[in-house]
Amino acid sequence: MDTTEIKNREEAEAIAAEHAHHAELNTFGFWIYLMSDLVIFSVLFATFVVLGKNYAGGPEPAELFSLPFLFTETMLLLLSSVTFGFSMVAMNNNNKKAVITGLIITGLLGLGFIGMELYEFYELIHAGHGPDKSGFLSAFFTLVATHGAHVTFGLIWLIVMIIQIVKGGFSHGVRSRLVRLSLFWHFLDIVWVGVFTFVYLMGMV
Repeated sequence: MDTTEIKNREEAEAIAAEHAHHAELNTFGFWIYLMSDLVIFSVLFATFVVLGKNYAGGPEPAELFSLPFLFTETMLLLLSSVTFGFSMVAMNNNNKKAVITGLIITGLLGLGFIGMELYEFYELIHAGHGPDKSGFLSAFFTLVATHGAHVTFGLIWLIVMIIQIVKGGFSHGVRSRLVRLSLFWHFLDIVWVGVFTFVYLMGMV
C-alpha cells in the first residue's frame, strides 16, 4: 500500500469519525429536547389531575367518550410505531424501498389518528362541550390537543424524511435524522398510552 492510499484511508476514517461524533451530539441534544417535552406533558397531566373532576355541572367522561372509538384511535398510533420500527430495521439493511414503504404506512396510520382526534373534537364542540365549559374540558382539550400537535409535526417531519430518502438515499445526515424521528415518534406513543389510560379509561370507570 503506497503513501497516497494510506493518506486517503486516514482521511476517510477521519471523516467517518467526525460524522459519528456529530450524530452523537445531535442525538444527545435531541434527548434533552425530549426531556423538556416530557416536563411539558407532566405539567399538563398534573393540571388534568387537579381539574379532571371539575365538571361544572356538565357531562362526565363516561357520557362523552366512546371506548371502541378510542381503542381504534389508539391502535392506529401503536401500529404506526410498529411500522416505524420495521422501517428502522430496513434502514440498517440498506433496503430503501422497504424503508419508504414503512414510513408511508406509518404516516397514513398517524394521519388516521389525527383525523379521528379532530373528529372527536368537532363532535364535542358541536354538542356544546367545548374547552370553555368546565375545568375538566379545558384540561382535556389542552392535553390531547398538545399531543395531537406533536403528532402533526411528526407527520410533517416524516414527509420531509421520505423526500430526502427518495432524493439522496441513506446519507449520514439522513440516518441520524431518521433515528431522532424514531425516538420522537415512540415518545409520542408512550405519552398517548398515558393519555388513554389516565384521561379516558380512568375517567370512564
